Amino acid sequence: MNALINLYAGVTAKISLYLTDITLLLARLLAASVFFQSGMTKWNGFLSFNPDKYDLFLYEFFCPDPVREGALLLCDANTLDYVEGSSIVSFIETLAVSAGVAEIIFPILLAFGLFTRVGAAALIGMTLFIQLAVFPSWDHWWNPAVWWFIVLLSVLSMGPGRLSLDKLFGLEKAR
Repeated sequence: MNALINLYAGVTAKISLYLTDITLLLARLLAASVFFQSGMTKWNGFLSFNPDKYDLFLYEFFCPDPVREGALLLCDANTLDYVEGSSIVSFIETLAVSAGVAEIIFPILLAFGLFTRVGAAALIGMTLFIQLAVFPSWDHWWNPAVWWFIVLLSVLSMGPGRLSLDKLFGLEKAR
């Protein structure tokens, strides 16, 4: 029985040795791809924000018709519109641009494994904000938000692995 246990322990140690870093690289690339692709839709070119995305944030995310129960409703609930010139419109437009920037920068950091835990934590925050404030339903949580959350949480908790700039630059020490 001890021989079987030792064989199993040896095999799983080898699997872990070779697959952990590949798995972490693939997890980083998977999460980076999802958020980067979303971020690219928000831009018409370098530093040229897509103005159509303002409407997405204003009317799909924060003033949807029909209203999503539990979602953050930032417009007038009766008219489903905003007060002309209100500061909330400026806030939402700033949020849209900020999301567009974050969805480019943090995925790039993840893909290269540079400041990986910061990038993963930021995208977890974005995922939770989307889930809790924009699409607060179990359907959205189970598909797709929980997948993003678990992949990013894995990277946050385990680090970027050896196939990363963090490891190359000594930002992640061996455990």
